[in-house]
Amino acid sequence: MTRLRLFLHLFIALTFFFLVAMATRAAQEGGNAAEEPVGMTFRWIHFVIIAVILVWVFGKALPPVFRKNAETISAAITAATAAKAEAERKLNQAAFKLANLEKEIAEFRAMAMKEAAAEAERLRKAGQVEAEKIATAARAEIQAAERAARLELQAIAAKIAVDRAEALVEQQMTPATQESLFNSFVLTLQGRLN
Repeated sequence: MTRLRLFLHLFIALTFFFLVAMATRAAQEGGNAAEEPVGMTFRWIHFVIIAVILVWVFGKALPPVFRKNAETISAAITAATAAKAEAERKLNQAAFKLANLEKEIAEFRAMAMKEAAAEAERLRKAGQVEAEKIATAARAEIQAAERAARLELQAIAAKIAVDRAEALVEQQMTPATQESLFNSFVLTLQGRLN
């Protein structure tokens, strides 16, 4: 038994014996019990009995209700504590991400600048290679054009020289010169045959 129950049973037993003793005394003395001090005592005893019965009834009925309310409140507090811990964890994560966000942005900027510099260098090198290819092709074209121009110039010079020589030969060629050349040619052929 719990202390409360033990105390309650003891109190009820004492009250019962006290009432019995008072009733016995009142019966011996006789008279109007309501007006005498003993009648007042019975009123008080009656009040105490009703109070004890009410305390006993409420002592039986209310603790489970209070216990249930306490468990509900405890569960709500536990849930609230868990929710608060989760919210604080999320807040800490968000704060950590926010703190790292600036660092990540700086890293992204640095990486983007490195990539841009590397791309610019690659484009510059590709441009140089392309310019060298174009310059080589241009040199080859120039050399080919120069050769063609020289050949054409040589052809023109040869034609002019032939035309000029032909003109000179026509001017200097007389019938006597032609006959002399023909005769020397025939003699050369005859000397070869022998």
